[in-house]
Amino acid sequence: MRHRLSTLLLFAAAVAAVDAATTFAVATEIPAITSRQHTERKAFSDTEIVEGFLKTAFGAEYHLAGRVDRIRKYDSPVRVFADGTRADRKTQLAKVVADIRAKVRHLDIAMTEDNNAANVRVKLVRDHDLYRTIATFYGRERAREIRTSLDPQCLSGFRKNDNYEIEHSDVILTVDNGDFVFLDCAYEELLQSLGPINDTATVPWTMFNDNVSMGYFDVYDQYLLNLLYDPRIKAGMTVQEVKGVLPDVLADVRAWVKKVNHLE
Repeated sequence: MRHRLSTLLLFAAAVAAVDAATTFAVATEIPAITSRQHTERKAFSDTEIVEGFLKTAFGAEYHLAGRVDRIRKYDSPVRVFADGTRADRKTQLAKVVADIRAKVRHLDIAMTEDNNAANVRVKLVRDHDLYRTIATFYGRERAREIRTSLDPQCLSGFRKNDNYEIEHSDVILTVDNGDFVFLDCAYEELLQSLGPINDTATVPWTMFNDNVSMGYFDVYDQYLLNLLYDPRIKAGMTVQEVKGVLPDVLADVRAWVKKVNHLE
C-alpha cells in the first residue's frame, strides 16, 4: 500500500559531502527503488517538461495565506540541519542532500551540524509522534486541518519574504516506516521545500504527484528543479515572465541533465 505524501505551504513575511555514485549504490540496494530505476522514463518533450514545471512551481496544494501565482525559491545557499536521534536516517538524509547538490546545477545545498546556520530544518520523528510534531509547528487547530485534508505521512513547508524568496523551510520525516518510505519522503519533501510546492495529479512522471512513489531523484524532476534554480528564473516572476525565458533556459537544462545522467 502506498503511503500518502503531502506538503504544507506556510507563507510569512561540518558539511556532509557524499558523491552521487555512492548515493546511487545505496539506493540500488532497495528493490523497490531498483525496479523503478529500470523502468524509468527518461525522454520527455519540451511541452511535457514545461507543463510539469508550471504546474508545480506555481500554486500550492495547501496554503495558509499569501499569493501562489509567483515563483518561490531560495536566493541564498541552502543549509540543512537534521534534528533527531536516528544516526542511520541522518546518514541517508545526508546522501539525499548530496545527490540533489550533484544534480541541480545552480543550487548550493549541503548539510550543516549547526542548527543556527540552517535554513532548512528536518525533524526526524517516529510515526506515532507525527501529529504531535505538526501541532508543535503549526498549532493544534492547523494540525487538525492538515490531518483532515491531507492525512500526511511526511510534511514540508516554507516561509518567504515580500520578494518571494524562501527564507526558511521545515521538513518533518518519519523514521520508522522502512527505507523506501523514508527515502521517498526525504526526496519529495526536501525538493518541495525548495520551491515546487504544488502537488499535481495531472503529471504522471513527477514525484510531486501523490500517486507516484520514486525513492530517488528521477530525471523528470531533475528537469523541474534545474529550471527553477537557473539564475534566469527569478523569485517573484509571474507565469508570463517565466514563459518568456523558458526556451533558452530549457535548452541549457537539457544539456546539463543529459550530462549528469549520461543520457544519449
